[in-house]
Amino acid sequence: MTKKVAPYKFDVVGSFLRPENLKKAREDFKNGKITKDDLKKVEDQEITKLIKKEKEAGLKFISDGEFRRSWWHYDFFWGLNGVEKYELEDANIIHFHGASLRPEGVKIVGKITGTSHPFLEHFKFVKEFEDDEVCAKQTIPAPAQFLRNVYTQIGKEDSVYKDDQEFIEDVAKAYGQFFQEIYDLGCRNVQLDDCTWGALVDEDSIKEYEANGKNVDELKRLYLEINNKAIENAPKDLNITSHVCRGNYKSAWHFSGGYDKIADFLLANEKVSAFYLEYDDERSGDFEALAKIPAGKKVVLGLVTSKRPELEKKEDLKRRIEEASKYIAKENICISPQCGFSSTEEGNALTEEDQWKKVALCREVAEEVL
Repeated sequence: MTKKVAPYKFDVVGSFLRPENLKKAREDFKNGKITKDDLKKVEDQEITKLIKKEKEAGLKFISDGEFRRSWWHYDFFWGLNGVEKYELEDANIIHFHGASLRPEGVKIVGKITGTSHPFLEHFKFVKEFEDDEVCAKQTIPAPAQFLRNVYTQIGKEDSVYKDDQEFIEDVAKAYGQFFQEIYDLGCRNVQLDDCTWGALVDEDSIKEYEANGKNVDELKRLYLEINNKAIENAPKDLNITSHVCRGNYKSAWHFSGGYDKIADFLLANEKVSAFYLEYDDERSGDFEALAKIPAGKKVVLGLVTSKRPELEKKEDLKRRIEEASKYIAKENICISPQCGFSSTEEGNALTEEDQWKKVALCREVAEEVL
């Protein structure tokens, strides 16, 4: 099974709702009531239960649901050498539509490398559950996401990195180191999660970039460059896909806009084998941008929302797949929820029962029309 490559015709993006037992253990560890080993035991137990459910749901690519993380992205960045966690000041707190994020951030304190990353141990645990039917997949934030999160820290007099290019070169090498080390552990499927492109189609976000002296067209070029350089540093048969997100925090969203403005960069030229794209509501735009995806690459249509408990109608999903097939061959179409169910440990506003009904719906639709 280790030679299988993601995505399958029905899939998930990555994160699952954290069980209450796990939430309590993480809070107890934070407050000094239990040890790190105690927390790991609970994580191991809950991940084991999750993987059993993933297999029962028919998923072909399993993960730990990001149960060992607080954030979908920061935990990975904090695990890189040369990076520290820090508390954001009020003016720098990130505000979504409907929620404000916890005041935590990423600070560059030295030259960045990617060796001996903590996520390697996370993957080793999941890999033990591979069998003839399922393969382990690792999700990590994209290099471009790293650049977006720290771009105001680059180019200042006291900055570790004096310009974007110097940062891009080091981060691409650091990701290459991580790719090689997780590949050596037997990983063959890595998914890059990436909110940067949503920021480049959202008018409010564009204004913020411009207020900080950034040119959006130049950022498109830089984001494509940093992602592709990192991918070029990966082992040749490591399958790398990308999930392009518009923000997901306690069912709130960050960006709005279709893929048209970035299609010529992202969809046409990013060196991934497949794209997981969000198409769950009117903020997503239409399917026309899919025509930019090179022949043979797969697209996972995120038609089922992970933000709300209401279950979509099968006939509506089938109709939308037919619409998308006008721009990309149906044999290259898969279906999934548009994002994870719990991109941060707080989770979205639905139950675990709702979550698995959404996964089951994706399976039913895929088996009937894909």
